[in-house]
Amino acid sequence: MAHPHVPALRPLPSRAAGAARPAVFAPLRGLVLALSAAALLAACGEQGGGGDQAHAAGPGGGAPPAMPVTAVTVRREMVPVTLEAVGQAEGSKEVEVRARVSGLLERKLYEEGKRVKAGAPMFQIERAPFEIALQQARANLAQRVAQLEQARREAQRLRPLAEQQAISQREYDDAASSASLAEAAVAAAQAAVREAELNLSYTSVVAPISGITGRSQKSQGSLVAAGTDSLLTTITQTDPIWVRFSFSESELAQLRESRQAQVRLLGPDGQPVLDQGRLNFAGSTVDPRLGTVQLRAEFPNPDLAVLPGQFVRAQVVAGQVEAFKVPQSAVMQTEQGRMVWVVREGKATPAPVETGPWVGSDWVIYKGLQEGDQVVVDNLMKLQPGAPVAPRAPGAAGAASEPQQPAPAASR
Repeated sequence: MAHPHVPALRPLPSRAAGAARPAVFAPLRGLVLALSAAALLAACGEQGGGGDQAHAAGPGGGAPPAMPVTAVTVRREMVPVTLEAVGQAEGSKEVEVRARVSGLLERKLYEEGKRVKAGAPMFQIERAPFEIALQQARANLAQRVAQLEQARREAQRLRPLAEQQAISQREYDDAASSASLAEAAVAAAQAAVREAELNLSYTSVVAPISGITGRSQKSQGSLVAAGTDSLLTTITQTDPIWVRFSFSESELAQLRESRQAQVRLLGPDGQPVLDQGRLNFAGSTVDPRLGTVQLRAEFPNPDLAVLPGQFVRAQVVAGQVEAFKVPQSAVMQTEQGRMVWVVREGKATPAPVETGPWVGSDWVIYKGLQEGDQVVVDNLMKLQPGAPVAPRAPGAAGAASEPQQPAPAASR
């Protein structure tokens, strides 16, 4: 029985499976989905936009960071005025050693490619034929001397008889002429002996000068002949050594302005190989094809630092001039010419320059720089005109550019 003050509870209407939801819930569900999607998109956009702004702002709050670069401060100094040209070395004396008599080559008495002194024996040609020829010449000389003595005795015997007119004058004149002819025959025989002695001495082929020997052109046992086919070897004097090179007309004019020009030879690394050279020849005509003038320098070469025929760089120092020196790595080549990067008011600034020769590892700059300019020597390809840079001295470059090692991860 129901209580009189409590209304009777009615059961909620049951919903059968698959029955449609009331129409009032459909718009509510669409609104919730739309708000969720909008909130998600807003969160993503805020996160992405904040990252871009932070990246654009950078640590300076809107300005890009200054790039660290290594820079050297340049000062005016006296640098040598140098002229360079490619030259070729040659021996100061180059001699062909030839056989002066014909005969069989018995021995080779020198070592190929080694130094020899003037007068040192190099080849030995068979002596026997020339010894025989010398004996024959001496025998002929003795015969002629005997004939001369006989002719003189005859002339002396007839002379008093001719004075007493015991004989005709003609007989005495004939005897005197015979003595004179005998004297001439003796002189000819003496010359033949001297020639035979000289030919015998030629069988020993000696070095005419001191120098470096070449390859032997004839082997032992060969038959050599005096004449066109008589070359045995060559000798080249390499101390001092000569170097031939050429300068243009303008370079030659600079050289003439210098009273005492110093010449030296440079190796492939730019370091001096031979110094204390001097010019010993300057051409008096200009090559019409090349517009150059031939020159030649002489260098002491006791250690054979330069070989004959070797191509070298000849550098002539013709005075001094005020200029700047910068490392070679700082100079860049562009379509307009050479340039360097300098730091001015904390920004990278390109500066076109007029360069000169190399002095060691530096490049001489004649024009384009100012006293105290800071020239950048690294990170050149990353620089832009007006970009902020943070210059540092070359000594601190290694420490500043050394990357920091990450801290080791904590073990779990």
